[in-house]
Amino acid sequence: MEEERADRNFGLILHDVARLLRTNFDRRVRDLGLTRSQWWVLTHLYHQDGMTQTELAELMEIERPSLGRLLDRLEAKNWIKRGTDPHDRRVNRVYLTLDVRPMVREMREHASAVRRQALAGVDDKQRERFIDTLLQIKENLQEPDLATAGDPVPGSRRARR
Repeated sequence: MEEERADRNFGLILHDVARLLRTNFDRRVRDLGLTRSQWWVLTHLYHQDGMTQTELAELMEIERPSLGRLLDRLEAKNWIKRGTDPHDRRVNRVYLTLDVRPMVREMREHASAVRRQALAGVDDKQRERFIDTLLQIKENLQEPDLATAGDPVPGSRRARR
């Protein structure tokens, strides 16, 4: 099997594109005084306000104590509020406040500008096919590969034992 060139390796390209998207967005929202972690929380809540802290921690792939400290800072700025679940008092839900909504709208405008920049020169049909392809890749990777789950990766230390 011929080795794939780095400049054609979709994993490396995808990583670089994701990094560039984040970097461009960071630069655009810098004046709003947001950290990447803060805008990530606000974006998730924009899409699904009232998530539980556990759901948010899992979605962001961070530990609950780290999320708790982040939420403390956002709550101190009056950007989010936490409340108990009406059906289970042990569960905390997180909501955007009215104070943060104008800033979230501005964040969304910046995000839209980054997406327009990223997709410049890509027609609607190409864009839809690209998104469909990414969704298929995401689905493929979310399904456990039971046939190889315990198999060592060729060339790994475990494979050489």
